[in-house]
Amino acid sequence: MKNTPKGFRLHIGFFGRRNVGKSSLLNALTRQTVSIVSDIAGTTTDPVEKPMELLPIGPVLFIDTAGIDDVGALGEMRVQRTFQVFDRTDIGVIVTVAGEWGEFEEGILAELLERKTPVIVVFNKNDVARPDSAHAARLHDMNILTVQTTASTGEGILDLREALIRSAPEEFINAPAIVGDLVPAGELAVLVIPIDLEAPKGRLILPQVQSIRDILDNDAYCMVVKERELRDALDRLKRPPALVVTDSQAFLKVGGDTPDSVPMTSFSILFARFKGDLVEFVKGATAIDDLQSGDRVLICESCSHHPIGEDIGRVKLPRWLRQYVGGKIEFTHIQGHDFPEDLSPYKLVVHCGACMWNRREVLSRVIRCQRAGVPITNYGLAIAFSLGIFERALGPFPAALDVYHRHLSP
Repeated sequence: MKNTPKGFRLHIGFFGRRNVGKSSLLNALTRQTVSIVSDIAGTTTDPVEKPMELLPIGPVLFIDTAGIDDVGALGEMRVQRTFQVFDRTDIGVIVTVAGEWGEFEEGILAELLERKTPVIVVFNKNDVARPDSAHAARLHDMNILTVQTTASTGEGILDLREALIRSAPEEFINAPAIVGDLVPAGELAVLVIPIDLEAPKGRLILPQVQSIRDILDNDAYCMVVKERELRDALDRLKRPPALVVTDSQAFLKVGGDTPDSVPMTSFSILFARFKGDLVEFVKGATAIDDLQSGDRVLICESCSHHPIGEDIGRVKLPRWLRQYVGGKIEFTHIQGHDFPEDLSPYKLVVHCGACMWNRREVLSRVIRCQRAGVPITNYGLAIAFSLGIFERALGPFPAALDVYHRHLSP
């Protein structure tokens, strides 16, 4: 439970005014002292995360946010950090108390509903006052679950747990496969994993590990090789593999050594489907054809790491894009949950595979780019496109490949 990556957890965000008992409620729900509790409004300053196991859902991540009605310069910073949580929230819990529902709560509700995020409204401090029946009826008519709790005594906590289970998105309960649906049971996938300066010492990176596990979960099996040994490994097989998956950086080498009859793609493209919207990312990649010298491209890395010599996002990807465009492209890099409010300066957004994130946060960024009219793609697709291997890399995904063919023949 403790080792489950954040990206595989259902993200449950707690929102509301200061001092309505969000932290107390989270402590009662997790049966642990997750957040500091005080009678002083604004005790929670930054989002507090607590990974837990919530049966029968499985691994979840509770996020306790600062009061969204905070005031002053510091308060504005807290509110900004709270609003970032909307982007990665799978279930939004609005905590309030009787008689205090107003513009703040309506704003949170509207934000969550606009994102199509399931909402639960919790009327806390039920020992002090009960919610107005007319207001509760209005929420019921909007198909919003409501729960009445008293965090200090534990009243209503089981009802809240039940509401969370009922609100869990179906795609989380029945999570899509990473690669297992592309490799029939009993068949072989060959995974090409370069060992270079960027490979973590003594281990594999998360997408590679998760792909191996997904293949095994689907009763298939895999062979793991470096790019230099791929051709020899394929020659030794009695029958061809069902799929070859490579690190995007080795696309050209692996594409040259893999027979055209064998489907091939990359880990990053698998995660474009698993964590985001593959079709939308393919549309975004075709926008590379429209880039011109002087255009600005935003490169987003979901996790923070110290870039090394031939860093994929800082060095290799920019170099390949500049070579494809044949001009000077300006690149801006961001890391973590930061994301520009104004996307208008950029002609393209290129996102990493987001292996450490949940899918909702990636989809939130896709929606924001769509609203701004800025195309978005991911590392693997941008690399495949700029290296001229795009159609081959999309072979296992007919719907995505059809989007690309329509781009070629408008």
